[in-house]
Amino acid sequence: MSPVASSGGRGVGDVWQAEPVTARTSARTSRSAGQGRGRTTGASSGVPWTQAEPAPVVLVSGPEELLAERACERIVARVRESDPDVEVSRVDAATYATGELMVLTSPSLFADGKVVLVEGVERAGDALLLDAEAYLASPVPDVVVVLRHGGGQRGKRLLDAAKRAQVPTVGCEQVRSDADKSAFVIDELKRAGRRADARGVRALVDAVGSDLRELAAACAQLVADTTGLIGEEVVQRYHGGRVEATGFQVADAAVAGDAGKAVALLRHAFATGLDPVPIVAAVAARLRTLAKVGAVRGRGAAAARELSMAPWQFDRATQDLRRWTPEGLAVAIGAVAQADAEVKGEGRDPRFAVERAVLRVAGAVER
Repeated sequence: MSPVASSGGRGVGDVWQAEPVTARTSARTSRSAGQGRGRTTGASSGVPWTQAEPAPVVLVSGPEELLAERACERIVARVRESDPDVEVSRVDAATYATGELMVLTSPSLFADGKVVLVEGVERAGDALLLDAEAYLASPVPDVVVVLRHGGGQRGKRLLDAAKRAQVPTVGCEQVRSDADKSAFVIDELKRAGRRADARGVRALVDAVGSDLRELAAACAQLVADTTGLIGEEVVQRYHGGRVEATGFQVADAAVAGDAGKAVALLRHAFATGLDPVPIVAAVAARLRTLAKVGAVRGRGAAAARELSMAPWQFDRATQDLRRWTPEGLAVAIGAVAQADAEVKGEGRDPRFAVERAVLRVAGAVER
């Protein structure tokens, strides 16, 4: 049985030239892609993992491992819907031997379909790159080959060849910004039939947002262990200790003018092993947001779009600015700039430098 079947009953070999993978995506999946999932993969040239579909050759490209794993799992699952007995093989590109791809994709005696997952193409030697490029010109019917490329310049010739052959690409760009992490949380919960309010999303990103896999696990835990709308209180109950150990909570307390809370959170962060550098970066990011919003807040709703901020981020900064003067903001930015230099080698005691900066930031808030 063919591992890829379209509504007209065509197999892998038939689909290769005639019908791009995105054209066969269901209307339901297409709608979901328009509801924010594309944001979770950053500025990718391919479709998000939620739209990954089998094809004779599929390129899964980008450094975000969790999204790449999901894309590969989805492709295998889609093949198994029509061929439960499909044979799945994995190849490590770094140890690939010449001709291995030809062996793995050769027709089966039992006419079963095959999926070949080639992992780590960015580490591949010439043997794989040459074999894979030749395979693009003549893919084997009833076989799905997935090329997993984690990024970088190695294998660029193969990537260019795949592009010329119009190989379907799944983009797995790294999720870096808070906005993208928030979008990821919203999508994770939505796919599970759940929702979180803005503060709940922010609290979850603050707590475990440094690692996407951990963020996904936290979403799954909240879905399994709670009911109803997920708010900040629920997140604090499950991840409160970890939230306190991040620089974002220190920054929030300092910007609010709560020096006592900011210092207490800072010392707890140090006690749990947090480095001074990301704490300074978090405080600096909050102050930059205030400065940006302060420069455009008289322009109404269009200002948030102009700054590429989520509405809740813009609204929060606007509220914070009620306690700040331009002079106070300048003092705070200067204090953080000094701390940044000191924690990166210009000072003798990085922790003292951060605590002094936090106190100065909190002290600059208008009472």
